[in-house]
Amino acid sequence: MHPLDPLLRPRSIAVVGASARAGSPGNEVLVNLRKGAYTGSVYAVNPARDSIDGTRCFASLAELPELPQHVIFAVNDARLEACIDEAIGLGVQAATVFSAMAIPGDDAPGLAARVRRKARTAGMLLHGGNSMGFFNFSDGVWVSGFDTREHQRLGQVVLLSQSGAGMSGILDCDERLDFLFAASTGQEVCLGIEDYLDYVLDLSATRVVGLFMETSRQPDRFIAALKKALQRQIPIVVLKVGRTELAAQMAVSHSGALAGSDAVFDAVFRRYGVQRVGDMAQLAATLMLFSQPHAVPPGGLTTMHDSGGERQLAIDTADELDVDYPTLGNATVAHLEGILDAGLPAVNPLDAWGSGGVDAPGNMAACFTALMSDPAVALGAVVHDRAPGGGIYESYLHYLRAAHSATGKPVCLVANCAGSGSDQQALAATREGFPVLDGLREFLVAARSVLAYRDFLALDEDVCPAPVEQAVVKRWRDQLRSGEKLDEAVAGKMLTDFGVPVVLGSVFEGPKLSPGLRETLRFPLVLKTAQPNIAHKSDVGGVVLNLSDRAALDTACADMEQRLGPRMMVAPMVSDDGIEMILGIARDSQFGPTVVMGMGGIHAELLRDSIVLLPPFGMAGARRALDRLKMRPLLDAARGREALAIDAFCAMASRLSLLAIELADCVEEVDINPVRLMVHDCIGLDALVVARGEHCA
Repeated sequence: MHPLDPLLRPRSIAVVGASARAGSPGNEVLVNLRKGAYTGSVYAVNPARDSIDGTRCFASLAELPELPQHVIFAVNDARLEACIDEAIGLGVQAATVFSAMAIPGDDAPGLAARVRRKARTAGMLLHGGNSMGFFNFSDGVWVSGFDTREHQRLGQVVLLSQSGAGMSGILDCDERLDFLFAASTGQEVCLGIEDYLDYVLDLSATRVVGLFMETSRQPDRFIAALKKALQRQIPIVVLKVGRTELAAQMAVSHSGALAGSDAVFDAVFRRYGVQRVGDMAQLAATLMLFSQPHAVPPGGLTTMHDSGGERQLAIDTADELDVDYPTLGNATVAHLEGILDAGLPAVNPLDAWGSGGVDAPGNMAACFTALMSDPAVALGAVVHDRAPGGGIYESYLHYLRAAHSATGKPVCLVANCAGSGSDQQALAATREGFPVLDGLREFLVAARSVLAYRDFLALDEDVCPAPVEQAVVKRWRDQLRSGEKLDEAVAGKMLTDFGVPVVLGSVFEGPKLSPGLRETLRFPLVLKTAQPNIAHKSDVGGVVLNLSDRAALDTACADMEQRLGPRMMVAPMVSDDGIEMILGIARDSQFGPTVVMGMGGIHAELLRDSIVLLPPFGMAGARRALDRLKMRPLLDAARGREALAIDAFCAMASRLSLLAIELADCVEEVDINPVRLMVHDCIGLDALVVARGEHCA
């Protein structure tokens, strides 16, 4: 039993607002229940009619011969609240609302808020509103007020969408995908996409889940569901819209400004192996490739073409999408050279067509089998355009069957341009286990996702750093709760206590230093303003570097006191060798603390070469994230320069991730910028910590 059973597989259903008018939601829902061969009791509620299409009508819910477990409301919003009140009063367990739940000129709180409060108080499971419903294909519960295609085969694919069109645009437009469950969650007044994701992950037949997401209204439940999917090795493919929305637009630090909400979703997806795609065509193709039945062994991708130009297109597109073509082994190359026409190179990807002729189909089949037999190849595709009218040639399928029979590896047929998703040969081949996909880019995204998910499952466990002593954690929690602003010296001490190396300085009231402080100085030095409310010192001339003696220091102190105020900090200079990086903590409104790492210095926001991670993580997790940066090669050895201490930087990032967790409710932001990454070490040169103040637990 699952908590959503009364909604998603009810014993009985009543349709309030049932209608005889074809095409109306009140009629389509009855049509769909019949299409799905729902076996429970169905009651129509319409006081103006005796029956609709053979279904007896009743004047109200109270007059039904039994209390329905699930009520579908196909009424306008002006009537909705009264109808829901009646259902709640009778003790109905579950309901579905298709309408937008909005009344012009409605008093606050609006209809949706009132219905939410009433349903939650009563413990009613409410689907919608502004939803196109759901399809539980395994139990024949098709609860939708809109037309849909015939779904004659029960599949293993799940599609959950916060957009109605995001569901129907895939569910109804391509018969090559056979579904187990699909839902348009809509406004999510009571139940969100997270609830349905938890439900489908408990279905033994679920093979892959596709999500069309705008946001997560229940982040903790979303994370819990992703953990469950990973535990059960059910891949999740997501189309997340809203890339340009920044969650930290008004953040104090550089790190906060870099950690937009979309970047945080990316961090969540990477953490749990979720594969992200860019559009609905890519989502459909990736679901199709994941749903094929053959295991993906170690290795990479191969494609065989019948056009040199289209092969070049594949190479260019794969490079753009960061999809690798492995180099073929010597034995494979020699085998291919014995088959190919003169002038055709034995490479991956392969153009095998040559001059064509009567022997071409046999040669193509032999070439594709040779490619798939290579130890470096795990997944392959024959990339040929569709036949006239959108069909496919039988010989193409012969290539697939021959190669799979010889190797057992997954193979598929890909067309550069879309063909017919209803072509009977395409349908039959896909259901046979040889997907027929449309669009080279869509296929390459799908192949990248399948290979990436396989590799994610094979990763070694990321070992987090040893915890900090709880006495240290408590001391800093008390300090942060006090509401006192942390200057750079105090922020540096806190970071150091958590094992995050930063340059420690001394704060003083200038322009003159105390005799005791003067005696401790070792030149060269850096002088910084420590005036409150100056977050980015370089922007206001608040940093003076390479002060070589006391006279230079006194002059700089007098100038800074006049321009910015008397509170200053003096600290040792660090070698200017190496590269400036950035590390930070930013609090996301949905998922809590996140860690930002990337290329830093005064150009951090201009470069925008950073990545967001969910804490905590170990050095391996930090290293994998760092390797995704566009400017990552700058950290390697080149032209006589030694490689920089990447491991030290990753260790520093992992220690900061531990601070992010231990002080999650007390720290709003941390900005360590720049971090000087050198050949043998790394250290933070500037530190900013913003406490949550009264928000601390």
